[in-house]
Amino acid sequence: MVHRIVAALVVALLVALPAIANPLDGKTFVGEITKKGEAKPDADTFSFTGGKFHSTGCDQYGFKPSRYKVTQVGERWTFTTSSSSPKEGLMSWKGTLKGDVLAGTAIWNKDGQAPIEYKFKATVK
Repeated sequence: MVHRIVAALVVALLVALPAIANPLDGKTFVGEITKKGEAKPDADTFSFTGGKFHSTGCDQYGFKPSRYKVTQVGERWTFTTSSSSPKEGLMSWKGTLKGDVLAGTAIWNKDGQAPIEYKFKATVK
């Protein structure tokens, strides 16, 4: 009987660990993204679902949700990912979550153009 209870507790912990180890997954952040050198930001929504990052502002350019990696340093969580589009190249993202605020940069690389840098900031929805 004790073995069954211990086994059930171990299974419960293993199920809960991904949520504990990754505070981004399952969350949506609403905010803005601004091209470097420009003052006017664009609205954007960033979501983390099933281990994938998605920027709704990039949908119109064909960028698809992409797997992301997350690491913790102190109270901050950092994510990195690269999202590709068949016609528009590659977006490389790096952001940090502190409390309910997500902030970071994105670099757009496309053949035939210089890399374009963006900054983004959003709060949890």
